[in-house]
Amino acid sequence: MNDTEFFPGFDLHTASIGGHEVRYRIGGSGPPPLLLHGNPQTHAMWHKLAPVLARSHRVICADICGYGFSAKPPPSASHLAYSKQEMARDAHGLMGQLGFARYSIIAHDRGARLAHRMALQYPEAVERLCVMDIVPTLHHFEHGDMAFAMGYYHWFSLAQPHPGPERMIEQNVELWFDIHTSREPKDRSFFHPLARADYLAALSEPGTVTAICEDYRAAASLDLEHDRASRAAGQRITCPLLVLWGSKGRIGAWYQPLAVWRGYASGPVLGHAVNSGHYLAEEAPEEVLAALGGFI
Repeated sequence: MNDTEFFPGFDLHTASIGGHEVRYRIGGSGPPPLLLHGNPQTHAMWHKLAPVLARSHRVICADICGYGFSAKPPPSASHLAYSKQEMARDAHGLMGQLGFARYSIIAHDRGARLAHRMALQYPEAVERLCVMDIVPTLHHFEHGDMAFAMGYYHWFSLAQPHPGPERMIEQNVELWFDIHTSREPKDRSFFHPLARADYLAALSEPGTVTAICEDYRAAASLDLEHDRASRAAGQRITCPLLVLWGSKGRIGAWYQPLAVWRGYASGPVLGHAVNSGHYLAEEAPEEVLAALGGFI
């Protein structure tokens, strides 16, 4: 990636956290927000937000476990390495290694599911949380209907046993990427060419496609066990929560996002729709920055 054009003022590093390599960028000065991306992307998705946030914050953009150029543990019958509990340890460990005992999280898609678990697992560390275009995984599975199954069919196809989904995707990774990212119609120019190149380079790395499938397998099994245990124990998000979703996407059509999240949080919950599809940070960065400006 061309850092001068893409992430001016940021440095690219790799950290070792609990035996896992984590690729991240860091730049700016001030309070530290951690930015976590979704599937099938990398931290490059924050290229429009991070340089602006870095004017007043010490911004950390990380590739989450299994994605980008971070570690990709092998698949297992339990999918433990890709449970959000384990992925949370890597992300929280990175912030600790960087010297941040307390931090905010801004997260999209799969990264937001990881961030939800981090807010439950490390409430003393997570000061504020922004989730983009999701409702909790448990809510999806417990309230899913035919519209959800058709619209988010990949939740079920990617969660099929190893190595079935991987073998199909790896026949043509770029074609899969284009189909998967077109839940709202878009052409190849939608993503910045440097971001797209990073996404595709990461997807072509050995182990990435399997890691993505393991993430979804964990979500349909072990993560649900953990989420139900948290609910039974009365665990809720205690920090302020900002919920954003794309007005052209599915979340606002299927759910009342603020009402849903208030069932999972004991702290203040605010938010609104953004004039975009699923990829808020790349499609409507000004609106997202405006919402974050009054939050973090």
